[in-house]
Amino acid sequence: MPVRIPDNLPAAGVLESENIFVMSESRAAMQDIRPMKVLILNLMPNKIETETQLLRLLGNTPLQVDIDLLRIHDKESKHTPTDHLNTFYRDFEDVRHRNYDGLIITGAPLGQLDFEEVTYWDHIREIIDWSQEHVTSVLFLCWAAHAGFYHLYQLERKILAEKCSGVYQHSRIRAHVPLMRGFDDEFYAPHSRYAQMDVDELKAHPELTVLAESDQAGAYLVISKDNRNLFVMGHPEYRKSTLKDEYQRDLAAGLAPKIPQNYFRNDDPEAEAIARWYSHGSLLVSNWLNYYVYQLTPYDLSDLSAITPWEQSG
Repeated sequence: MPVRIPDNLPAAGVLESENIFVMSESRAAMQDIRPMKVLILNLMPNKIETETQLLRLLGNTPLQVDIDLLRIHDKESKHTPTDHLNTFYRDFEDVRHRNYDGLIITGAPLGQLDFEEVTYWDHIREIIDWSQEHVTSVLFLCWAAHAGFYHLYQLERKILAEKCSGVYQHSRIRAHVPLMRGFDDEFYAPHSRYAQMDVDELKAHPELTVLAESDQAGAYLVISKDNRNLFVMGHPEYRKSTLKDEYQRDLAAGLAPKIPQNYFRNDDPEAEAIARWYSHGSLLVSNWLNYYVYQLTPYDLSDLSAITPWEQSG
């Protein structure tokens, strides 16, 4: 089944050209089915690019998914047309009275800034608090994962001396958990961040379970014991060119970035980039939607108290 998106969203044409199944709102209205309702809080500057990345993954699942796009504020964007934001995005006041099956909170280019210094930090905290009562499961990506650890569990991240950028090998350390079904013992995922959580601190926390980690990049997948919050420290949504685009952007800005590790063939930035995480990214989001959203959420979204979490083992 497809992801359902507004008829004129720019991502629709891109996804259809890539043979990814999407369905317009007008066509979906003809089907008698209760779709999963997923809210995406998009904190990235280039919102159209991030929308398309996430919709690729959501469109690769067997479920019909109804998407709402949420912005953190209504200020003018340097990277996304105002008409696009006004047409396709909602403000929090428009959705705070609703319940959702899933919420995805994206990363943000705020890696070296203290959370309390982020201009919209109060709004982030408000939305995270709201999600714990109004959403079946929340998927935090990269910066959002660190923000979630800080706000929900008072866990501090560590700012790195240099950016963690590249495609790293990870090990599955919990096998018999629904999220990890179908995962290889080892798999790759891209990272692009300036901070890192202490994996031992995460493992010791009574409300959290570490599912996968990397010797080089640290903890990657962490889930709360009640299964309501999934923290992904990397970027499974990235496309083949994304790390290259970031590297070239940083070069142009005079930041002297290191070449992303394990990404370009022979570590040569003039050579081809190698994508080796697509299958993992699709499986991760498919398992999240199936086991932590679809299998748990009530048919009537007004009764989220009916959720019975999976037992974690293995």
